[in-house]
Amino acid sequence: MIRRIMKLENQAIRREPTPWTVTSEGIHAVLYPSGCGELVAIGEPVTHRKADSIAGKYGVWMQDPEAVAPYGPAMVWRIDTIGSDVRQLFGYDDMEQLAKGFPSKVLILPELVESTGATLYRGSLYYQRRRSRSLIRYDLATESTAARRELPHAGFHGQFPYSWGGYTDIDLSADERGLWAVYSTNKAKGAIVISRLDPDSLEVKRSWETGVRKNSVANTFMVCGRLYAVASYTAPDTVVNYVYDTATGRGKSIAVPFRNKYRYNSMVDYSLAQRKLFAWDNFHMVTYDLRLGRQPPQ
Repeated sequence: MIRRIMKLENQAIRREPTPWTVTSEGIHAVLYPSGCGELVAIGEPVTHRKADSIAGKYGVWMQDPEAVAPYGPAMVWRIDTIGSDVRQLFGYDDMEQLAKGFPSKVLILPELVESTGATLYRGSLYYQRRRSRSLIRYDLATESTAARRELPHAGFHGQFPYSWGGYTDIDLSADERGLWAVYSTNKAKGAIVISRLDPDSLEVKRSWETGVRKNSVANTFMVCGRLYAVASYTAPDTVVNYVYDTATGRGKSIAVPFRNKYRYNSMVDYSLAQRKLFAWDNFHMVTYDLRLGRQPPQ
């Protein structure tokens, strides 16, 4: 009998953690630590801060998954993207300081920022220069431009934006597979093109053309080399309705529920640093927990 009890206890210890937690704010997904399979579920949005002025109606906020000194992994960065002179990058020591509104660093970028498609990766800010298809790699440590390159044939300044507009023609992001650009071209006739970029030179290493028109989706984000598309930026209850896997070169329709709590989501990106979604929803900086399936056998 004792041996049987010990066996049951050992089985209980080895049991996988539940994929969901329940809090006062609702149900939240928990990402399996080793999971890099397809998206299964998205949790309820958690609000961290509301922007102070009209300049923050739209914006982008992010963390560096591979932070480089002098900045630590807890550092949070944001850019308010309303206005004709968008070049301020605000840095906060951690999420708590962001919530309090106390930046520890303010950097003035050398080139104006276009829209909400910037991202952080390996100590650099990557962004699109205003009114151009030029990409900029800005080194945070040296506070200078480390690389500049045009994204070949990419539409810009309202040619192929997401459905909400906002000059969202080029969307940059980083995930477990590297640095990505999501955009479209005249040759693709407005369909979403995904390109993996060299993080040092910004050179396009490989591209994939999907069958989904960029202006038919509200936002996209990359997780584990897969592109996911959000159907609506205003509907309070919408879905992630499409996935494209760069490993297989195939896309398909899906239906994963997604909530726009404040009904105007101008930025949705995967944060590799936290393995959550970061979003900017009508002045509000929010996060979403994720649940991914297990990576299928190769």
